[in-house]
Amino acid sequence: MKKSLHSLALAAMLATGALVSCDSKLDVEPVNQVRAEKALLTSADVEAALVGSYSALSSNRLYGGYIQFISDLLGDDGDFEFVGTFTQPREFIEKAIERDNSFAAATWTDAYQAINITNNVLANGDKVVAVRKNRIEGEARFIRAALYFELVRLFGRDWNDGNPQTNLGVPLVLTPTSRIDGASLVSRNTVAQIYTQVIADLTDAEAKLPAGNGFFATKGAAAAMLARVYLQQGRYAEAAAAANRVIASGRYPLTGTFAEEFETTTNTSEDIFAIQITSQDGLNDLNTYFSVSQRQDIEVSEDFIDLYEADDERGQFFDDVYTLKFDQQYGNVKVIRSAEMYLIRAEANLRARASVGATPLADINTVRARAGASPLTAVTIDGVLLERRLELAFEGFRLHDIKRLKQKVGTLPFNSPKLVLPIPQRERDVNPNLVQNEAYL
Repeated sequence: MKKSLHSLALAAMLATGALVSCDSKLDVEPVNQVRAEKALLTSADVEAALVGSYSALSSNRLYGGYIQFISDLLGDDGDFEFVGTFTQPREFIEKAIERDNSFAAATWTDAYQAINITNNVLANGDKVVAVRKNRIEGEARFIRAALYFELVRLFGRDWNDGNPQTNLGVPLVLTPTSRIDGASLVSRNTVAQIYTQVIADLTDAEAKLPAGNGFFATKGAAAAMLARVYLQQGRYAEAAAAANRVIASGRYPLTGTFAEEFETTTNTSEDIFAIQITSQDGLNDLNTYFSVSQRQDIEVSEDFIDLYEADDERGQFFDDVYTLKFDQQYGNVKVIRSAEMYLIRAEANLRARASVGATPLADINTVRARAGASPLTAVTIDGVLLERRLELAFEGFRLHDIKRLKQKVGTLPFNSPKLVLPIPQRERDVNPNLVQNEAYL
């Protein structure tokens, strides 16, 4: 019988690599569950599943592009224009999203598939050899936390919008989904519950991860993501402390020039966490949509480019109206980089009237000096926010900054229901417990 599958349940099948099989085509076992004895049996199995979670995380519908450009398109107020032919991205920039928007639905589905893989890894942690157990658990928790943070910011109201204790976020699923039954019909947890879990996972990950771990998640990556979470909540002392732990480690120095950070296909010293892209594997959809050498779908406005000072290298990092940040077809997607940590520490210290690690002025001038911009003699909150906007442009921060700062997107206030993605209609069709967001009722 043909059956629509809820993505949270379907993810279980993907997490274990295959559906239940049998020797005879006539002897068919039910495929609405995965038998535990055929799933993760050894440490090698669990470690292979963890690698699978990184592969899922690198989907172009997650950190391979959609997470960043969906939020930037939705938060755009004239900095750029979408000139492509695809309907779904245009809905974001026009703030007129349909309930069945396939880009939003794909991000939801892929995120929960990746989360379910991490849940399988964590549920089988006792099978991992002792010497690698903490690292494996830390990596899984980092991935799960990062995705829940992105999901709650896209599909739920902002932490600063009303009451996070009652506002609906997304379903919080912390155990493997291995069977399609009534338990799969989950409800949405509150925004506060999601943030609590995200912080718990990241705190545990930071404690368990090594300082160095190749291009996989590290102690610094967990601390950096914590800094980002705390900043979104307005917990400035904690944001400054987390960012300072990353900077003070000395492991992620800024590149010598701004161009050096982006004119490469490999990780740089500045990259705290990045999605690995090669000519054989992965898809960089920021390159697809932003690059002058690809679809040329996103054109940057002259007004935005004019915000850069004449001596600022970042203002010259354009080809006419196209940013060069993503011009490398097989360039790694930079999820977290050191410049953001300096900007978080500067803003958080300035708001908290503190100087953890360095003064706000020193941090802002560190970022400006790398870009060749003239040093400032004083800095205000507005100055810090402008520097953040110029440095992190097109990297997926605009919508979330507007919401936490309670600004506007055009004529829309930060808390407009139109700035929240719809719960995918196909999910609600099979799960009536998923309450739809206000703008899409």
